[in-house]
Amino acid sequence: MADSREGAAPGSTRPGDPTPGNAAPAVIVHGLGQAQAAVRAADLARGLVLLSAPGAGLFAGAGWFAALARAAAADRPGLGVSAVLDCADAPGAVLAGLRAGIADLVFTGEATIAERLAAIVAEGGARLLRAAPESLDLAEFQSDSAFWRRRLSAWLGPPAG
Repeated sequence: MADSREGAAPGSTRPGDPTPGNAAPAVIVHGLGQAQAAVRAADLARGLVLLSAPGAGLFAGAGWFAALARAAAADRPGLGVSAVLDCADAPGAVLAGLRAGIADLVFTGEATIAERLAAIVAEGGARLLRAAPESLDLAEFQSDSAFWRRRLSAWLGPPAG
């Protein structure tokens, strides 16, 4: 995966980074096949953000998602790929994501807890997001569907203009 921690190179694929007109698009993936399809379809100049399903930090686990993102990114080494784990309102899932090496973690719980978690996460070289980035959910994705291949290519392709 591309290094999406603080101090990453200019043009980082980190969600929310100011890369005018060239921000990495995000896709919600539910399995390795979807992640690999997204990696294959992504534009090298933009990179890719692999976002877990909402709350996946609770039911799928940080280790699983980190391994999925690493495996998908390995299919196309020149592509900047970052992973974002959605931990819902569970502080423990955020900490597990930090231990698994995921640099961007979504936490939607109470603001007071988020403030404390943000400090811990920042110390670990990661970032706490209060909302998931805008994304295309691949829950219904079928690799043999021309419709889905076109939709994925349009979402991940070069920015318009």
